[in-house]
Amino acid sequence: MTQSASLAPAIKVEGLTKSFGSYTALKKIDLDVGQQESVVIFGPNGAGKTTLIKVLATILNPTSGKVSINGLDIKHDAEEARRQIGVVSHQTFLYGNLTIHENLDFYGRMYDVPARAARIRQVVETVGMTHRLHHRVNTLSRGMQQRVSIARALLHQPNIILLDEPETGLDQQAISMLWSVLRTGDQVKRTIIHATHNLERGFDLCDRLLIIDRGRIAYERSRDCSNLDELKEAYRHYTGAEAWDTGKKL
Repeated sequence: MTQSASLAPAIKVEGLTKSFGSYTALKKIDLDVGQQESVVIFGPNGAGKTTLIKVLATILNPTSGKVSINGLDIKHDAEEARRQIGVVSHQTFLYGNLTIHENLDFYGRMYDVPARAARIRQVVETVGMTHRLHHRVNTLSRGMQQRVSIARALLHQPNIILLDEPETGLDQQAISMLWSVLRTGDQVKRTIIHATHNLERGFDLCDRLLIIDRGRIAYERSRDCSNLDELKEAYRHYTGAEAWDTGKKL
């Protein structure tokens, strides 16, 4: 882990269980994520990756267990915890009939972003969408919409970014832009949790990697103590799948 021993974890998960009726999607997950650490999560369909991201983002409530975001218990301090988090997923969370500016202004008001107009201009420039600022989102291509989604996630300057397969539907140029912005946007190094099916890209970008299978953490390694071939073999062993060959969404 990259955190200093003197720093509290950015994210602390203790005994997290999430059930939907009789189905248990997450089973007593324990996870600490250090300040400025990048953790990548792999796993097949139904493994629990998206559910975990949604719980961390305060979109879903845990059935049991505890989740803290920068020391804030999400059960009791969900609103304040959300101010610490930016979320980018295959869903943009944008309003199609509003312009880019109107969308970002709405979110800026929701998060009480200071100097809102200037901050909107800054994040739109960061993602290369200044020329479309007053265009409705539903007139934009999928890649352009995802760029705006990244601007939305960065708008309130969170120090934690949660990514749930954000590359879905993007071309290579947009993917490269995504990672450039997330790594260097605002010149701030952030804590990142990234759920993906792309083993090669995930391995390149992480400090630590996890494989979730059937709601449990089945495999965990520091990137420095692993290699891509070992990761592929572990993925095959725990899931019976070869995601790097099929290209399937997991």
